Amino acid sequence: MISKLEFFIALARTRHFGRAAEECGVTQPTLSAGIRQLEDQLGVLLVQRGSRFQGLTPEGERVLIWARKIVADTRALRDEMREVRSGLSGHLRLAVIPTALAFTPKITEIFKKRHPEVTFSIRSATSDQILELIENFEVDAGLTYLGGEPVGRVQTVPLYRERYYMLVSRQHPFAGRTRVSWEDAAAVDLCLLTTDMQNRRIIDRHFEEVGTRPRARMESNSIVVLFSHVLSGEWATILPAGVIEAFGYQNRVRAIELDRPESGHLVGIVTAPRDPATPLVRALLGAAKSIADKQQLAIS
Repeated sequence: MISKLEFFIALARTRHFGRAAEECGVTQPTLSAGIRQLEDQLGVLLVQRGSRFQGLTPEGERVLIWARKIVADTRALRDEMREVRSGLSGHLRLAVIPTALAFTPKITEIFKKRHPEVTFSIRSATSDQILELIENFEVDAGLTYLGGEPVGRVQTVPLYRERYYMLVSRQHPFAGRTRVSWEDAAAVDLCLLTTDMQNRRIIDRHFEEVGTRPRARMESNSIVVLFSHVLSGEWATILPAGVIEAFGYQNRVRAIELDRPESGHLVGIVTAPRDPATPLVRALLGAAKSIADKQQLAIS
């Protein structure tokens, strides 16, 4: 039953029989047969079929909710028993907002030392996507903003505050400045993250607070694209300090402090409020708390 539920979840995610079979490591006939057997066991049609995948039936949509929970609970049970037998191991799946990707080595480094048998997959996602992925049991946890917008019904551990700087090349007219106002930043050609990202919405709100709007001449969902444009010499961007440090272009760019607001924005771990939590999630929350303690994070 569990393997058939996994086939069904993969098909719902990929919306393609061939890709779902490849993801599950089986042949397409094996996957199709497994889903038909699941339909027979449950007594309902789950998939609208034609020459290709056409979607789930209404019954399939309801079964998908249960399937995700059953498979997640089964995975948690296996992890629990594996930890009892031989210590913590397994695969931890994280979804991370783009501006926090540079922070993830702090988490994986602790795991590597404490739990060398744990492996990771880290994917970039928007704050909204992260909550959806957690709700659908597609990731174990997320690294995202904890304030400013609702984060849903999740357990949270604060990690750090994100503070913003204007990033320009050393040939840019602002390169000689030590500070820049949000009003002045709005007047230059900016390349910024796309508006579906909470980081961009935060930046836009800061501009609104001083009664202006940014001149975003180029938008991208890739921080690499933003850096590339800044390095060309004609553009500026606004990014958190941690991202700027991680790229290591200090000899080619200038990071200029932005005037108020200076309080920053809280970023941390979010997980589903499951009881009991899986061994991997328990270890993750423990690592997050130790990181926050080392940084002496001031939450208030």
